[in-house]
Amino acid sequence: MKIKPVFLMVIIAVSMVLYSCMGSGSAVATGGEITGVRGTSYTEPTPYGMVAIQKGSLKVGVEEADTLWGSEFPVRNISVDGFWMDQTEVSNAMYRQFVYWVRDSIIRERLADPAYGGDESYKIEEDKEGNPIKPYLNWNKRIPWSKANEDEARAIESVYTIHPITGEKMLDARQLNYRYEVYDYVAAAQRKYRLNPDERDLNTDHEVSSREVLISKDTAWVDDDGKIVRQTITRPLSSPWDFLNTYIVNVYPDTTCWVNDFQNADNERYMKLYFSNPAYDDYPVVGVTWEQANAFCAWRTDFLLRGLGGYAKQIQRYRLPTEFEWEYAARGKEGNPFPWESKEVKSDKGCYYANFKPDRGNYTKDGSLITSKCGIFSANSNGLYDMAGNVAEWTNTVYTESGVMSMSDMNPELRYNAAKEDPYRLKKKSVRGGSWKDPESMIISAWRSYEYQNQPRSFIGFRCVRSMVGESNRR
Repeated sequence: MKIKPVFLMVIIAVSMVLYSCMGSGSAVATGGEITGVRGTSYTEPTPYGMVAIQKGSLKVGVEEADTLWGSEFPVRNISVDGFWMDQTEVSNAMYRQFVYWVRDSIIRERLADPAYGGDESYKIEEDKEGNPIKPYLNWNKRIPWSKANEDEARAIESVYTIHPITGEKMLDARQLNYRYEVYDYVAAAQRKYRLNPDERDLNTDHEVSSREVLISKDTAWVDDDGKIVRQTITRPLSSPWDFLNTYIVNVYPDTTCWVNDFQNADNERYMKLYFSNPAYDDYPVVGVTWEQANAFCAWRTDFLLRGLGGYAKQIQRYRLPTEFEWEYAARGKEGNPFPWESKEVKSDKGCYYANFKPDRGNYTKDGSLITSKCGIFSANSNGLYDMAGNVAEWTNTVYTESGVMSMSDMNPELRYNAAKEDPYRLKKKSVRGGSWKDPESMIISAWRSYEYQNQPRSFIGFRCVRSMVGESNRR
């Protein structure tokens, strides 16, 4: 039987419509077998400077009691999902890029300010069609560092100050504040915070409660005196905006930590040079608080997403590792007590595996007096450098004596964003890895310590992680 040309064209047209519907993820209305709706295949590229830590399990803590450690280590089997981790600790050069970005953003704001000449090209306030949009800085417009007119020079010079004694020109660190926002997806997902009262309790034996629900959120602003004011407010739940937290953090490292951490020591040279001198570019940044490390993670995320367009929605945020992500990564694929295979801290030839304090009063026995360049010792089996010694590292986890015993055995974590008015003891954050000033007992992967979230130290730095979108098994 011959098929008429017109009828054949109808069949082809219908087929094309069905195919296009299936390909676009739309449901096929005509029925048939269920085949699923699939998205476009996605493979996450390796982030710059990071290595993949594949999902797996580990018995964390120290099983055998040993007076050498001088502390209790909760022991538990845990499992963690895959994540990306910086190969090395964040260096002075990397953190300086953050500081300079904040400096340049302030200058651009002022160049666009009528008080400094009002060059509107430094801020974009309309889209291509001329419609008003939320203003943002134009980073394609260069700052005239060398050929500035009078108004531009005033804007540039406004972020610098002159030392009253030496006459030295230097950045005014007090102005270098970074504002960022974080949406609390976890709090927003909890049933007790649902906007619809019917969704807060699934037990149908209970009547729907119309009781007012209170939420807490962090907010911050700069007062008329230029002082950062941070406040945790409690108010009735009203909208999804109640889970958006605002932070303003002064980002310049506290270089005086070299003097304050070591009384009666001649560390003036490190206070003056360690962060600013190019000789220390590849050394780990120190004098950075837990709050500043979180601000860096937020900026690093925003800096990455600016250039990704629609692809950005697939990318997870940079963040500090959880305490037990850190230990899992530090122990390597074999789960060793140290980041290396041996239970000793030096090889048969007498070469040390890390930068720490090998002997009482002898800091230089391992080749370094203070910190060393990032990555000069061998990496562990995960490809990570300096997971023992050099600088101890901030984690995102609240420090408690019970440690992992108070957390889930799957992706264990305990978070608490302490309010300014909270007791100081609630501001302890877990610190891992030991540092250049610590003895052998404090550089094992299971060693647990803490520092207060607003306390800068000359022996604490950090590295970032990013949750994986998808990963294979570890082994």
